[in-house]
Amino acid sequence: MKLLDKYILKKFLTTYVFTVLIMVAVILVIDFTEKNDDFIKTNPSIGEIIFDYYLNLIPFYANMLSPITVFIATVFVTAKLASHTEIVAILSSGISFRRFLVPYIIGSTLIGAIIFVLIGWVIPNANKKSVAFQVKYIKSPFTYDSRNIHIKIGPETYVYMESYNNSAHIGYNFAMETINGTNLRQKLTSSSISWNAEKEKWHVNQYTLRTFDGEKETIYKGTNLDTTLNMWPKDFESTYKLEQTLTLTQLNDYIDEKISRGADDIETYLIEKYERFSYPFTIIILTVIGVIVSARKARGGVGFQIALGFLLAFIFIIFVITSRSLAQVGDIAPQIAAWIPSIVFTGIGFLLYRYIPR
Repeated sequence: MKLLDKYILKKFLTTYVFTVLIMVAVILVIDFTEKNDDFIKTNPSIGEIIFDYYLNLIPFYANMLSPITVFIATVFVTAKLASHTEIVAILSSGISFRRFLVPYIIGSTLIGAIIFVLIGWVIPNANKKSVAFQVKYIKSPFTYDSRNIHIKIGPETYVYMESYNNSAHIGYNFAMETINGTNLRQKLTSSSISWNAEKEKWHVNQYTLRTFDGEKETIYKGTNLDTTLNMWPKDFESTYKLEQTLTLTQLNDYIDEKISRGADDIETYLIEKYERFSYPFTIIILTVIGVIVSARKARGGVGFQIALGFLLAFIFIIFVITSRSLAQVGDIAPQIAAWIPSIVFTGIGFLLYRYIPR
């Protein structure tokens, strides 16, 4: 790495860190202002507010703002270099524009790699505490209100409940069926099923067990039955921001579990998974675009270039929100939705590189 690379890289990384800290601080102040009434109402301790909520919220916001902050930092640094005629001197010395991009690509790759580790394993663990705080002190008490619940708990075993009370951990009008191919082999029905926390088993009251062997049916009625099922009370708890609290390993396991159970609400988790992989590439793409749009010296100063940087950054956010919404309603595959912003801005970057004079 040459002296010029170190010079630009240092400016780029320090500006990025400074921009992140400033924007996160502003957002935390806004967040506190919005939630102050909730804090007064629910009365959490100062320690819980600071250490359980805001301290764990900082890495989440820092990551969420990374595409904007890295873009703004790139535009600010490059525009300042251009305004001081440093870029003209660099290019006049025989260094090509592609070579000039190298320290920016190194810096953005480093940021992207760190972000990938953070969003894969570090930030989800921090989110566990901040989300738990929100559920306890900010959100209304959760009530599981789904009806006619169907869950696949084994290769041939299916569970049905008309409703479930997550406060008492009781499921009503319970049925469990064992189906081999198209043949019903066994069916257990009960008016209710409840969770026994001490035994960590499900307790079935007044049940009827029907066993089918061809056209022969055997009926057995029992009073009490404790059984272990591939179903837990946590399956009926709040899923508020659950995808943000799972590490990449946990997220993959959770998606596999949802698929094995035949669930049809996995789009949110798939989007979260694929966005974590696309994020580092987005950082690199936006950095390159930032250099291209701000490398030319402007007579009016750097104000216009910084404003353009903000505009493009917010257009990127609009693309992210739109593609995510389309994936959640099933109009676009989550894999494609996660990469649409990066693909579109790669095209924009190519056009800018080709047609903007430098």
